[in-house]
Amino acid sequence: MDDRRPVVVIGAGPVGLAAAAELDQRGIPAVVMERGATAGAAVREWGHVRLFSMWRDLVDPAAEKLLAAAGWQRPDDATHPTGEEWARLYLSPLADALGDRVRLNTEVVGVGRRARDRVVDAGRAEQPFTVHTRTAQGDEGVLLARAVIDASGTWTTPNPLGADGLPAAGEREADLADRLTSRVPDLGSAENRQRYAGRRTAVVGRGHSALTALVELAELAEAEPGTRAVWVLRRDIGDAFGGGEADQLAARGALGLRAKAAVDAGSVEVVTGFRTASVRREGARVVLVDATGQKLHPVDEVVALTGFRPDLSWLSEIRLLLDPVLQAPEKLAPLIDPNVHSCGTVYPHGAAELSHPEPNFYLAGMKSYGRAPTFLALTGFEQVRSIAAEIAGDHASAARVELTLPETGVCGGSGLVDDTDATEEVGCCGAPEQVQPSRSGPSGLT
Repeated sequence: MDDRRPVVVIGAGPVGLAAAAELDQRGIPAVVMERGATAGAAVREWGHVRLFSMWRDLVDPAAEKLLAAAGWQRPDDATHPTGEEWARLYLSPLADALGDRVRLNTEVVGVGRRARDRVVDAGRAEQPFTVHTRTAQGDEGVLLARAVIDASGTWTTPNPLGADGLPAAGEREADLADRLTSRVPDLGSAENRQRYAGRRTAVVGRGHSALTALVELAELAEAEPGTRAVWVLRRDIGDAFGGGEADQLAARGALGLRAKAAVDAGSVEVVTGFRTASVRREGARVVLVDATGQKLHPVDEVVALTGFRPDLSWLSEIRLLLDPVLQAPEKLAPLIDPNVHSCGTVYPHGAAELSHPEPNFYLAGMKSYGRAPTFLALTGFEQVRSIAAEIAGDHASAARVELTLPETGVCGGSGLVDDTDATEEVGCCGAPEQVQPSRSGPSGLT
């Protein structure tokens, strides 16, 4: 295959841009495709949320070298940025430093091999990838690539409200669109405060995004009487509050402690063992119903924070080897399976664990985790460093993967039962900016 062809990186988020920087450091041409209008478009959608991680852990080493050459000043390592600050102070300057290698408003709609569909073996590995794109103006194109790194994340494909993994009956009805959201509300916005103030909101989910929303709503209730939050859990609370002071990410532990305090104070009503099967309007309000027919008291708003999943629809012509449970690369899945691991431990992994039967194709970042939660930016940076080394033919460096991540401080046997929340630390959700913990960090990454 012609090594002069670029490596195509899909997604100009923290991991995609880090991949381009790592490739740049090795002298490998790269093109980053981003369907949003700006770098870090997904991160900006949760820009009001403060990350768990400090700046120290949010800058890729190769990216810092590229930025330093352009005169970039690194923020204080000991502070925790919001998503908006991460995008504005790091991701946008990094995209600028990469220049015309970053193509905005360009969506990847399919990836294949030149003149070879999924079934054809003959000469497959010798053919370049065909990356099919569509711009915001509707123009279509095809770019030939020597390798592809899919770092497009999972932000646009949240899990539905339905407990069986499919949309609950009524969930997609048009008359409920203004009452359901799958995002942590930004209650720093006057419009959103008016939407939730003095009203009853059901928060469905047990991950960090759900805790963030509960803390937000409890804060709002102090200022706006009549504001109520109902926490809807598919199982019991268990270790949902996390490790508290034992969490090696202090801000992550602090979030759980604040959420627990809100529950203990009665600011949050808790409903356990409720698995949503249908949702419907009753007058101006919304009612959730479980599989047994049990109904919750009507609420005004529903915030469904039940995790994320990868969109694999446009990779139908790529030979992927995915775990049947997590939809993560088969070699990676045993290392991150929440049904097995519950202590926040992630073992070192790189190109070898992220590879597929399709040579030179890699899933990286949040998308590599499939439906597993608790992804940290540090994980993604090490992933793409290893992948870039493998593409460059530096197999020794690719195999020399070192990764030490802060543990949650929670150990509970066999991990999750049926409810995950992977949010872009991506379990990355922490407290929104106006909620001041000791400090804090969504969905996306941290």
